[in-house]
Amino acid sequence: MGALLDWLLEGPAWIRYRALVDLAGEPESSPGVQDARRAMLEDPQVSALVQELQGWPGVVLNSHKSAGQLYHKLRFAADLGLRWDDPGMPEVVRAAMAYQSQQGPFQLPMAVSVAHGGTGHEDRGWALCDAPVIVGTLCELGLSGETTVRRAVDSIAGLARENGWPCAVSPELKGFRGPGRKGDPCPCATLACVEMELSAGISHEQQTRDGAEALLTQWSERRESHPYMFYMGTDFCRLKAPFIWYDVLHVTDALSRIPWLRRDRRLHEMMGVMMQQVGSDGRATPGSVWTAWKDWEFGQKKGPSRWVTLLVERVRLRMNS
Repeated sequence: MGALLDWLLEGPAWIRYRALVDLAGEPESSPGVQDARRAMLEDPQVSALVQELQGWPGVVLNSHKSAGQLYHKLRFAADLGLRWDDPGMPEVVRAAMAYQSQQGPFQLPMAVSVAHGGTGHEDRGWALCDAPVIVGTLCELGLSGETTVRRAVDSIAGLARENGWPCAVSPELKGFRGPGRKGDPCPCATLACVEMELSAGISHEQQTRDGAEALLTQWSERRESHPYMFYMGTDFCRLKAPFIWYDVLHVTDALSRIPWLRRDRRLHEMMGVMMQQVGSDGRATPGSVWTAWKDWEFGQKKGPSRWVTLLVERVRLRMNS
């Protein structure tokens, strides 16, 4: 991995920091990692991201797939390795935790049309497409021990079923539900909830196991089963960053964090699909991009992306551990 690591370390500080920690295995206390982290916090793109997050919660949410939503950007900040007490971040996390629902999850402003079961007006609420993302992100930022965060984790875990997490929303959204059978698990919600449990330390092991199994079963039955119209076809299999929706790199990144799954044949099949898109030099080019992230180095399809390469290589190293 020497040449590949050298190439990654030539990238922006935020890539250099994660490569040293995730791939080279250097401790946070090492001088090189500390230098890279300081440089990351001073990076103009990272500084601008933190500044943008000051506007939490951002625009009214009407599509969870909208890649420019601030809760997606907060998740990316945590993926980079930002912490709640970094410059500018305490204000962001206070805003994100300011509206906790009676049920436990934190709320966002939403507008669900009458045709889809909502009121048509702006309300504060939560759904399992956003709530576990926010809660898991708060855990990654270093707030997993906060009482309000633990309450949210427990609440979301309590919504799990034997086949994963369903499409579920807060009472304010008047029973909105995506296009699918009530008994089916929602793949996107299940992925987000499994990630939340991983970030929170897997305090609900059975729910995590059931959710992971639901995702792997969806892969093995992908030609016949498409719950809530989630497919695992061509679009799913393209390499894409950051982690916004339901795709092969996102799913394998999450499931490869679970030690007891690293020999699962289905997970290795997904990894194989992913590795087929990697060049002989180990570098990975995005197969799809989010236009909201076009200014980042992974927001293009013209050539290899260091960030996407790092994510793929991290999965490979985990699976071989």
